[in-house]
Amino acid sequence: MTPTTPTDRLLILRHAPLARPGLAGRHDVDADCSDRAALDWAARALRGAGAIWASPARRCRQTCAALGISPEYHPALWEQDFGQWEEPGAVIPDLGPLPAAELAAHRPPGGESFLDMAARVQPLLAEAQGTTAIIAHAGTARAALAMVIGPAALSFSIAPLSLTVLTRTPGGWSVEAVNRVAP
Repeated sequence: MTPTTPTDRLLILRHAPLARPGLAGRHDVDADCSDRAALDWAARALRGAGAIWASPARRCRQTCAALGISPEYHPALWEQDFGQWEEPGAVIPDLGPLPAAELAAHRPPGGESFLDMAARVQPLLAEAQGTTAIIAHAGTARAALAMVIGPAALSFSIAPLSLTVLTRTPGGWSVEAVNRVAP
């Protein structure tokens, strides 16, 4: 009988919905933590994690408080900086049909590209051991997915309070679930 290989798991939960819809990026905005059923589901989904990490963004701190958890905060988990696209009244331009690799490399004026953000997030994710719960952003979940599928990770929708799960074995990372939400 072959011994089982220990695996590492990332349980990445996107924060609760924004209190005011829009593109938040690096702006420190409030979350709407009023959906108790979804929060209870998320808390159960994260139960058993050996480590809990979170973005220090206010919306993530509020989500953690609503979940009743005390994480270790990591600045590397902040959302992508969309620069001038985050300014009040700004309109996100239509970039047209860019291939995934070009879209991932596109840097908004005064901001960072998805590749820049992934280069900030992925080294921290690689340090995870055992089961690690992460409360962060859609971009964080996509950066994790990019460890498996590259820039095509940008094509995934990541809903508020959704769970993305990755598993690492000696062969590398694999995707177990994406955008899993409360029933």
